[in-house]
Amino acid sequence: MAVVLAMTGDASHADAITQELSRRFPEDTILHKVVMPFVAAFAAMNRKAPEQAVAALEPIRPYELGVAQGMFPNYLRGLAYLQARRGAEAAAEFQKVIEHRGIAPAAQEHSLARLGLGRAYVVAGNAAKAKTAYQDFFALWKDADVDVPILKEARAEYAKLQ
Repeated sequence: MAVVLAMTGDASHADAITQELSRRFPEDTILHKVVMPFVAAFAAMNRKAPEQAVAALEPIRPYELGVAQGMFPNYLRGLAYLQARRGAEAAAEFQKVIEHRGIAPAAQEHSLARLGLGRAYVVAGNAAKAKTAYQDFFALWKDADVDVPILKEARAEYAKLQ
């Protein structure tokens, strides 16, 4: 619940929940090393402080590729690097997600990483790779409703590359 609140911009409630959980479960590793960093990272991104988000995600590194969090730490770090306009670093994080499809295979970050990769290549100034990444994203989303906002955004971004 706290992560969802943080994702939607309600950092104060997310923080209150994590602080209460922290008080009740002071030795819970996943709470302290995964959930709380997620909340802090989303809060930082909502404040447009991507470097703080990247720093907040550092405690998660030893737990990446794990069952509980899947590839979400890498995806979120990629988003933070994108917000910081650090295209190469963002691309590396999205590429990790793409390369580890077997970890949480039904998670949304696997297909969204293709879009993130395209955006990262745009920031990095590599239009050819960006086009390929966008095309890969469109291939995965070929049966999606054409009015899905993220798909409409992606199409508009891709059109600018033409």
